[in-house]
Amino acid sequence: MRIALAQHRAAVNDPDANLKRGLDICREAAAEGTDLLVFPEMWSTGYGTPPRVPDARAAWEACAMGPDSQWLEAFRRSAREHDMAVVVTYLQGGANGLGNAATLIDRQGRDLLTYTKVHTCDFTWEEALTPGGTFDVVRLDTGADHVDVGIMLCFDREFPEASRALALGGAELVVTPNACLLCDDRIGQFRARAFENMAAHAMANYPAPRMNGRSCVFDGMAFRDGRPRDHCLAEADHQPGMVLIDLDLRMLRHYRSTQVWGPNARHPGAYRRLTERS
Repeated sequence: MRIALAQHRAAVNDPDANLKRGLDICREAAAEGTDLLVFPEMWSTGYGTPPRVPDARAAWEACAMGPDSQWLEAFRRSAREHDMAVVVTYLQGGANGLGNAATLIDRQGRDLLTYTKVHTCDFTWEEALTPGGTFDVVRLDTGADHVDVGIMLCFDREFPEASRALALGGAELVVTPNACLLCDDRIGQFRARAFENMAAHAMANYPAPRMNGRSCVFDGMAFRDGRPRDHCLAEADHQPGMVLIDLDLRMLRHYRSTQVWGPNARHPGAYRRLTERS
């Protein structure tokens, strides 16, 4: 399957401009034969900081959208028109308050999964958001094949439990919309998440100057023919652009069935501290 990562700039706190820009990106990705397009974190606002002035803050909060929003419906139409799945990200509104959300729309324009960020950055303005509570996995039909997909958002990837929970749910591919400066250690974390779970991991980040790009894909297949291999399929520079990679699902499934890492080698009884609240 072909995955496209939209390492593009977004307008700060302007959902209308980002809708137009996002639909242009969808057309660009579709022209490249993309099966799954992934946007960076909170594309609707460009991950813009909420204003402090009360009236402006209220206007920002009013940009939050639920599943019936015309903004999301436009991406559904685009996915259907281009026969391409899309992971689009936005400020989420609803009965539980504001959230940081990503929706996986399939190539028929249907919502397969809406994920709300679990590990909100409570040391920033994200403390005002309501965190999600689950890491779910869904089966995505690519036309030629299918792939079991889960979603993390930015800070989630710094917790190995997030990727492992998705792996336990059967994820073959973990997509990660991101909005931060990606240093070598964070890229190393992401590589490790793919390696230890034998699952492909794809991350879309914003380019410079607000972030620093480095959108990347690791296929998780760290060995071939008994020898180590570099399982980085792509790592972008800091410039705007589209990152395109082809993921070999047949090879990934063979690797997962024959190698020793991942959920099957666990000893859950020894990990009780991982779920203690103290």
